[in-house]
Amino acid sequence: MLFRTMWNFKGRSNVGFSWLVRSFSVSSKAPIDMAAKDGELRVFIVSGEVSGDTIGSRLMASLKGISPFPIRFAGVGGSMMFKQGLKPVFPMEDIAVMGIWELLPHLNKFRIRLNEAIEAAFLFHPHVVVTVDSKGFSFRFLKQLRETGEILFAARYNHQGLVSPIHHHFVAPSFWAWKGGEARLKGLTEFVDHIFCILPYEEEVCRSNGLAATFVGHPILEDVLELTLEKNTLQSGWKVQGNCEDFRSKHGIGSGATVISLLPGSRLQEVSRMLPIFSNTVELLKNSFSELTTIIHVAPNQHVKDYINRTAYNWPVSVKLIPGGSPHLKYDALSASRVALCTSGTVAVEMQLARIPCLVAYRAHFLTEWFIRWKAKIPYISIPNILLDSAIISEALLQACTPAKLASLLMELILDEGLREKQILAAEKVLTLLSPPQKIINSPVLQDLRLKSHDYTPSMIAASTILHYAKPR
Repeated sequence: MLFRTMWNFKGRSNVGFSWLVRSFSVSSKAPIDMAAKDGELRVFIVSGEVSGDTIGSRLMASLKGISPFPIRFAGVGGSMMFKQGLKPVFPMEDIAVMGIWELLPHLNKFRIRLNEAIEAAFLFHPHVVVTVDSKGFSFRFLKQLRETGEILFAARYNHQGLVSPIHHHFVAPSFWAWKGGEARLKGLTEFVDHIFCILPYEEEVCRSNGLAATFVGHPILEDVLELTLEKNTLQSGWKVQGNCEDFRSKHGIGSGATVISLLPGSRLQEVSRMLPIFSNTVELLKNSFSELTTIIHVAPNQHVKDYINRTAYNWPVSVKLIPGGSPHLKYDALSASRVALCTSGTVAVEMQLARIPCLVAYRAHFLTEWFIRWKAKIPYISIPNILLDSAIISEALLQACTPAKLASLLMELILDEGLREKQILAAEKVLTLLSPPQKIINSPVLQDLRLKSHDYTPSMIAASTILHYAKPR
């Protein structure tokens, strides 16, 4: 009802429109100051995919850990954010769509969920709004929230002095990957007040285009801290050592078995596209090994779980399904694997944490692939390759992503020790580049928290920034 009222208002005469917008502006106060006045901090947070659910949940935990005031959360997220206290507006899976043409069948549901999220945000009266990745949904949400929110609130509450919440976005869009991508950053300044970057070169480019930004480090590094009970083990660097023997024993995998971890993605559309390719790849490999076992890492997305469970009935070799959401189990499974076959370029960072050689594969709708070939300006999708500007991680993309090609590359990666060592040796350099910058850790605001050195995580840096960030007048 509220959202319908807003659109009705927008359709009326715009007499006095400029006065309404001028009377309602983005807050120049930090959220922590607004929370002091209200006795609580209200955070509306939106994530549309599994990786964002992890980032969002860790951010929520960090906010709760350092906020001097109680926090209420509302928004969109998954099971991990729910455990941290999120009251979800609708299931995260409803907006977990990636691609251009892949979105078309879901447009109606997408619009409905967008309207629901905006209405929920208005009713919640947040001090701060945070979106995590999923730029297709996130940027539409933030833009519409800013544009229509100013009019609606100014009209309904008039001179009450209400201000628009500060808008943060976690994970900068991959502007560096696309022709003309950098120029689009300027448009974000209209509805994004601050952005958290996870790659080291993004902050400077964002700032040079008028977008306030902070490089906080890559969130996947927090897997190390979550899995390390004895924190001093971090002295050996960013590395996760799973329990190979325990995993093989519990899952009945013989010591002589060749194990391949398969990570087909977290969204149903990509899993349903990639898993059949992976199955055909395994079919081609099964006669090359006396004992071949595959481990499928299942994302905590109910649609994905159902699809993989059905597909596994006709799998060509022995298969173990590992539920997502448990870093311990994930890294134990990776430690038991000889290689990994991944859909996402981002998950290659996890493979480097585990020091497991991997192959990255990707296919999309043929029209989306045409768009990628037309607009992409870099040849890689794996973060390690992008950072080092070198083909450290093997990739098979678009039309090159065939079962025959994948089988050939996997055989090479399994047998060629030099190729395996090349990936493993690159890990330390890549993970160092992705670490939180010392200049941020040494900032007065963070030092006032008096944290232990290992607690200066990307999530903690972002949480501190959210509490104290005030938009310049």
